[in-house]
Amino acid sequence: MLCRMVAQNSPSVDLPALYRLVLDGVAELERRGDRATAASIRREAIAAYSAAWDDHHRSLLTTLVSRVRRELDRPLRNPRQTTRRARRMPGTAQNPGTAQN
Repeated sequence: MLCRMVAQNSPSVDLPALYRLVLDGVAELERRGDRATAASIRREAIAAYSAAWDDHHRSLLTTLVSRVRRELDRPLRNPRQTTRRARRMPGTAQNPGTAQN
C-alpha cells in the first residue's frame, strides 16, 4: 500500500496570499456599501496577520477568506443606485440641448 503524502506550504508562504484575498474581498464589500461587515473582517484579518505566522493564524485567515466569500455571495441588503443622476443647477435647462426661455 502506498501512502500519499500531502505537501503543505509553510505559513510564511500562505499567509500573505490569504491576507491579500481577504483584503480584496473587504474592498469589494466596501464598494458594495457593506462597510460594517468589511470593517469587522478587516480588523480580524489584521489581528491574525500581525500575530505569529503559524498554522493557527493560517487557519484564522482561511476562515476569513470563506467568510468574505459568503458575504459576497449574499444579495445586497441595501442596494444602492450604481449610477448617479445629474444634479440640475438652478437656472439651467432640464434636458441637455434645450434652451430655457
